[in-house]
Amino acid sequence: MTDPLTPRPEHRFTFGLWTVGNPGRDPFGEPTRAALDPVDTLSRLAELGAWGISLHDNDLVPWDASAAERDRIVARFRQALHATGLQVGMATTNLFTHPAFKDGAFTANDRRVRRAAIGKAMRSIDLGAELGARIYVFWGGREGTEAAVAKDPRDALDRYREALDVLADYVHAQGYDLRFAVEPKPNEPRGDIFLPTIGHALHFISTLQRPEMVGVNPEVAHETMAGLSFVHGVGQALWAGKLFHIDLNAQRIGRYDQDFRFGAEDLKEAFLLVRLLERSGYDGPRHFDAHAYRGEDAEASGTSPAAACGPIWRWPSAPATSTRCPRSPTRWRRRRHRSSRRPAAPERGRPTRSRSRPTTSTRSRAAATATRRSISSWSRCSWACADAPTPARTRGCGARTPAASPRTGAVRRRGPGPAARRGGRR
Repeated sequence: MTDPLTPRPEHRFTFGLWTVGNPGRDPFGEPTRAALDPVDTLSRLAELGAWGISLHDNDLVPWDASAAERDRIVARFRQALHATGLQVGMATTNLFTHPAFKDGAFTANDRRVRRAAIGKAMRSIDLGAELGARIYVFWGGREGTEAAVAKDPRDALDRYREALDVLADYVHAQGYDLRFAVEPKPNEPRGDIFLPTIGHALHFISTLQRPEMVGVNPEVAHETMAGLSFVHGVGQALWAGKLFHIDLNAQRIGRYDQDFRFGAEDLKEAFLLVRLLERSGYDGPRHFDAHAYRGEDAEASGTSPAAACGPIWRWPSAPATSTRCPRSPTRWRRRRHRSSRRPAAPERGRPTRSRSRPTTSTRSRAAATATRRSISSWSRCSWACADAPTPARTRGCGARTPAASPRTGAVRRRGPGPAARRGGRR
């Protein structure tokens, strides 16, 4: 029997070359491990059951590569794609690293920079189409300001729209089977970024000359940074028919862009997101934009995000009678609660009702009991917070932790009663 938590190509899981091969650099430190060869990355992802990869143009082809060197690199990469069976689910361009884009790319005040950004995006679109990508993402990491007086938002959005219209016409003229996806983000690296949320991006798309070929690529971390519900945002994109791609990771509210592994934070929200996408019939790539932790070595960095994210996605759809914790070698069984067959006992002082047909109140109490038991069983599993050095992690999945109340969120602990706290008898 196939393990339902094992990723397979039909699940359409994809990973970015910039995430799996991340060398561990951050704003306060230099790289802690060597970067991975893109061809080696393909081999590792294929072994883990991934469907495809995504890439920036400069993840594969260096900035200073000649035309001949570019062709050699691309040919070698295409050969590796054919050998592993992986697909290119999404392509994009790096318009944020080079110092020329310090004030933005499509929205820069310097017209020469805007023209250079459009030209670079065209070459990157050619690369994506050559590798078989069907989605091309625009993340405006430098499209913003630190001081609002530096750039009129109306002018910036006009420039942004003009760039996407030009590039959409280019794709149409070349005959590429390619659609665009705008990726919103509220801030970082700029103090404020244009098109900060899904709602902003959806309205902006409606102003384009070819709105039918442009959608959104929402990311868990970006909407969470803005303090918004990612499930609601994705639901609105689905409702508008504009969810072309999605980036999955984890994030804490009010923090920098952390890119934790999917499900590492707010497990309930991750569960509801998977439930929404599976029920909606979304058939696009499930792309994990999660980085290996800086403390991991080169060997682990190439496999740990991919190995962890896939089983977490498959968790909600796994059979409830026999499931396995992806973070622990131990197995445990989660029982189905047949609450309708076992109604709760009648309360004191009330007449006993027939057990053959439970009343509405009895069924409600039984459902609440089942919910508490379900929360308790989930709390035994410490895989969602395995990266934190908590006592629950050392105890493993068999450890019981206090379950939170489903109504108030408070944790019930044993302790002295009110009389003892007042100094009287317990």
